[in-house]
Amino acid sequence: MEAQTATTPSDAATGSKTLADLLPLAVEKHAAKVAQKFKDQSTGEWVDVSYPELGQIAKEVSLGLQELGIDRGDKVGILSNTRPEWTYADFGILATGGTVVPIYQTNSPEECHYVLEHSESVAVILEDQSQLDKIRKVRDQLPSLRHVISMEPLDGDDVMSMEELRERGRGRSDDDFKQRVATVEGSDVATYIYTSGTTGPPKGCVIDHQNWRDMLDMVQSQNVLMEDEVAYLFLPLAHAFARLIQLGSLDVGATIVYWERDPQKIIPNLMEVKPTYFPSVPRMFEKIYSLANSNAPDKAQLEQAVQLGLKVRQMQDRGEAVPAELQEAFDKADAALFQNVRNIFGGRIKQAVTGAAPIAQEILEFFYACGVLVLEGWGMTETSTAATCNTAEEFRFGSVGKPFPGVEVKIAEDGEILARGPNIFRGYYKNPEATAETIVDRWLHTGDIGRIDEDGFLYITGRKKDIIITAGGKNITPANLENGLKQNQYISQAVVHGDRRPFLTALITLDPEEIVPWAQAQGIEDTDMASLAQNEKVQALVQEAVDKVNEKVARVEEVKKFTILPHDLTQETGELTPTLKVKRNVVNEKYAGELDAMYRK
Repeated sequence: MEAQTATTPSDAATGSKTLADLLPLAVEKHAAKVAQKFKDQSTGEWVDVSYPELGQIAKEVSLGLQELGIDRGDKVGILSNTRPEWTYADFGILATGGTVVPIYQTNSPEECHYVLEHSESVAVILEDQSQLDKIRKVRDQLPSLRHVISMEPLDGDDVMSMEELRERGRGRSDDDFKQRVATVEGSDVATYIYTSGTTGPPKGCVIDHQNWRDMLDMVQSQNVLMEDEVAYLFLPLAHAFARLIQLGSLDVGATIVYWERDPQKIIPNLMEVKPTYFPSVPRMFEKIYSLANSNAPDKAQLEQAVQLGLKVRQMQDRGEAVPAELQEAFDKADAALFQNVRNIFGGRIKQAVTGAAPIAQEILEFFYACGVLVLEGWGMTETSTAATCNTAEEFRFGSVGKPFPGVEVKIAEDGEILARGPNIFRGYYKNPEATAETIVDRWLHTGDIGRIDEDGFLYITGRKKDIIITAGGKNITPANLENGLKQNQYISQAVVHGDRRPFLTALITLDPEEIVPWAQAQGIEDTDMASLAQNEKVQALVQEAVDKVNEKVARVEEVKKFTILPHDLTQETGELTPTLKVKRNVVNEKYAGELDAMYRK
């Protein structure tokens, strides 16, 4: 598929040349707008930060870093949850000409050490005491690390607060800031993003300012993020997806609403701030979908309502007149169901975006019927976040959309998706071998398997490394089966296994928020997760979900046996990436005994 011709970015955009001058230009262009919104934990009130206020804070951070001796090209880590200070640190480092090295807040001390040591970071800006404790455990193994800065005031001679850093910056002139920003060029490295990776140690993706700028222009040309949007952000800013939303929002004058750093408060936050734009990973949509289905008194009526919603909205999108009888039935379904689903998102959502992992088409169709347009895009850190997307004007459920203007996508002989364009990263830091394997003749070998339909929409059918080849020689993509199982409200994770085995098996984890109330309603007294995993009624409940999925596939693709694990998979135990993708090799190794047992029975 050849590249589309790039179009002019939004008139609302800053026209920045790099990420260093993006925020100063945004301050001038969007001076009257709200840049950030966050909840003050002491008062419980939402606080607005204007573009000029954000610009001033980032400038003080940048000048403070200059005062510490941070020079162009120096690497500075950010170890924090998604919060306003992450953005202050990000733009402060970029304006200094430094390279931002994001670190997931869930990383262990050893993982933090790996990233900081490998990147030769000279400073790290961290969130709080828990993150400082991690750095203190490995500080003596980081000879390059000269400065530790904390977003929150902490005790110790080995750490300075961000407020102290800003105070140091106030002693320098605006000219120092402007001159440093002016020295930054598009070819300068903006960030090393260490891929969380489902296999092996993380690799540092080198992304320069021009990569990001081109990516932003592509996003804006497709109206993915528009001015005056209110974007709710809970995804980790250490991940490229959230970072793109941050950069894109501020470029066009949108408002970023930061979560309260509590998963239980995401939906209450959405209902309070009523965002218009909601980027997420599939798990959030899966949970809301399960919630809506579990509350439906009649599953058949729910399915009828969804099909009705799909039909009417497709007619509306095509500009067709909706017959009065159909409209009347639609209005009743809207009042009874659709409106309630929209209200979960705050009632003002124009568009939601999902990425980083597969999502079932049925879930996308459900939300569309309810009036919440959830669009899939596709890309990876190596594409500076994205390469294709569906848009409100042109989308096809089940696909990940068409390539952005300027991006070319093609399918190799073995089915692998290849991509090239100005957003392709420069390579892996200190790893020329991996770079040479990944970029061949300017084509990025993505590792994903897919197909392109006659209209140019790309479909992801699997991951090259995840393809299961059974003992009988059958190639099977586990993601389809796993997505089907996860649609069940009581199942949190499903990992299908069967490579070089005679049949497929699955490791299943239960969703504590759903299974415990169900068990209590069934009169089950012991609701400990380990006990529930062994309970006959729970086993039968999961068997029903497995049978339902098996009905839709050929016999060779059926899951013959399953084991319910006594706990959910987590990032902390190394089984999930920060974007909640399963680390298949870790799970297979960790639960080898359980897997082997299913083949001995």
